[in-house]
Amino acid sequence: MDSVLRVQGRIGPRTLLITTAALPLTGWTVHAVALHRRLAATRKDPLTGLLRRDAYTARARRLLARHGANTAVVLIDQDHFKAVNDTMGHAAGDAVLAATAARLTAWAGPRAAVGRLGGDEFAVVLELPAARTEQRLAQLIRMLHTPVVLEDGRTVAVAASVGAATPAAVGSRDLSLLQRTADAALYDGKHSGHAIVADAAHVAVPSVNGRRAGRPGTAVWGRAA
Repeated sequence: MDSVLRVQGRIGPRTLLITTAALPLTGWTVHAVALHRRLAATRKDPLTGLLRRDAYTARARRLLARHGANTAVVLIDQDHFKAVNDTMGHAAGDAVLAATAARLTAWAGPRAAVGRLGGDEFAVVLELPAARTEQRLAQLIRMLHTPVVLEDGRTVAVAASVGAATPAAVGSRDLSLLQRTADAALYDGKHSGHAIVADAAHVAVPSVNGRRAGRPGTAVWGRAA
């Protein structure tokens, strides 16, 4: 009994106070980590791991404010995606979306804002000097047109339409305007196999209730502004 009492004496009230105080701190730390993970999960799309729309928008606006003219807003729309789902199954469609997300992330780099806007539509905002825009977009097209190999060994031929807009061409750093202009460029070159960089004509392209009027003589359907 004496030995036990002596050990307890060595601990002392101060040590006990510290130990007791550490217990709720440890519990809070575990709670904070779990909360952080839940918040991160709400920020990211569960299938692709890309940012959801709200998280993407917040990050994209910060990049535009920081880098200004040396940024590009790029919209990506998977071509013939419904046919993949209809002929090969939704699991194959999911694999194509996941592969597209991985390719966009690799292409854009860790500092970019890469988001899934919904369905087979994606967006990227990244720092991109004007002198490298054409080269980098051509690289992206090659990546997005590389066939996807499924786990069962089947190969899916894939393609995507790409439109880009820059603050210099649009005359604004407003994300909504840049995305709308990039969208007009995307639909101007739909299924062409080439990325289209928006010019002044794309800025004025109207969009009403989902109907997008293209350049003179064209009419295409796209997302509502």
